[in-house]
Amino acid sequence: MSDSFTTRVLNVASGSRERVVDLTRECEAFLREAAADRDGLLNLFVPHATAGIAIIETGAGSDDDLLAALHTLLPADDRWQHRHGSPGHGRDHVLPAIVPPHATLPVVAGRMELGTWQSVCLVDTNISKDNRQVRLSFLG
Repeated sequence: MSDSFTTRVLNVASGSRERVVDLTRECEAFLREAAADRDGLLNLFVPHATAGIAIIETGAGSDDDLLAALHTLLPADDRWQHRHGSPGHGRDHVLPAIVPPHATLPVVAGRMELGTWQSVCLVDTNISKDNRQVRLSFLG
């Protein structure tokens, strides 16, 4: 049985362009308060139909590589049945099937168990939506 469940919503300004937004520092700050050196699980959830959470290296070009790969897999053109919004917006609604809207990470002694180059990121390809919410929940 867990001793605690704590949750917080981050408001993320993702802007009007496709982005990979590193949330690692925000997750660490949340865990400093919520986990207090305990073991548990950190869950992130994006309550949006056109964004996801990825664990990926950032800053060395991998974030741009991810966006390029998504362009290859999900071109922003008129092939999509879902046709409201900006041109090619239907692909944004397929994104969560590839980059899921959630991630759960182990927390040991109050810290995420990430690999050396791993970061927790919001992936947002919807250029029509410039603000996102990410729910952080700690169970420990």
